Amino acid sequence: MPELAEVDYYRKQWDPGIGSNITRVALHADKRIFRGADTAALQRLLIRKKLTTSESGGKQMLFRFAGDLWLGLHLGMTGKLSVGGPDHDPEKHDHLVLYQKERSLIFNDLRQFGRVKFHQGKDTPAWWSELAPAVASDAFSREFMNDFLRRHPKLPIKPTLLLQDGFAGVGNWMADEILWRAKVSPHRLNSKLGQAVLHSLYKEVRYVCRVALEKIGPAFSDPPAGWLFHERWKRNGFCPKHHSRLKRETIRGRTAAWCPHCQK
Repeated sequence: MPELAEVDYYRKQWDPGIGSNITRVALHADKRIFRGADTAALQRLLIRKKLTTSESGGKQMLFRFAGDLWLGLHLGMTGKLSVGGPDHDPEKHDHLVLYQKERSLIFNDLRQFGRVKFHQGKDTPAWWSELAPAVASDAFSREFMNDFLRRHPKLPIKPTLLLQDGFAGVGNWMADEILWRAKVSPHRLNSKLGQAVLHSLYKEVRYVCRVALEKIGPAFSDPPAGWLFHERWKRNGFCPKHHSRLKRETIRGRTAAWCPHCQK
C-alpha cells in the first residue's frame, strides 16, 4: 500500500494543472474504483471548472475545483497519477482522465484497489474532514498519540502504527524505521509502553514522517525502496529492488544502510 511520501509525490504530479479549467472528462464509470461515487455528476460538473488546490492527508489526496467541487483519490496498491498531452488517448487502466487545454491529468490503476470520491458543497466532505491529523503537523500532539495508544492496550505497537485513524500515512517500512530508531520491539503491547518510551516514540514518529516528506517523496518515481535503515539489510545486505550490495555507514553509533542506485 502507498505511504505518506509516495502519496504526496503523486499528488504533486497534478499540480501543473492548478489554475487551468477542465475541458473534458473521460472515465470508466463501471470500474470498482468509482464505488459510491456519482460518476455522472463528476463528469458533468467538472467541465469548465478550474483546479484550484491540492493537498494530501495520510494515504489520501484531495483536489479542489471552483464551484465547491471536491475530488478525493486513494491510490490503493497500484494507483498512480501522471500528466499527459492534451490529446492523450486513455489506455486500458487510465480510469480517470481530466483534460485541460495544455495537458491531461491521468489516474491509472492496474488492480483497481484505489478509489475516487466526489462531492459538491461548501462544507468539507466527511471523508476528508474525519481523517486523522497529519503526523508531521501540529495537530498530531503527544496527547493525541498517547490517547490513541491507550484505546488499543492489547495491541502490539507495530500493527498500531499501521492504523490510519491514528497514524495517517504510516505504512510498513515507516513503522519499522520508527521502531528501530525508538529502540522498541514491534511485538511490545501498547499497555507496556512507559513514559520514556512514549516520549521517544513520539519524537521518532514525527521525525520519520517529516524526513519522508522532505527527502524521500521528491526523490522517487516508483514506490520508495532506497531508505533501508532497518532490519532488512541485516538479513542479506542487498537491495530488494536492484539486487546490489548496500552501502553502510555508522551515524551517531548506529549502522545505517542504503542502496546507491536507489539514491541516484
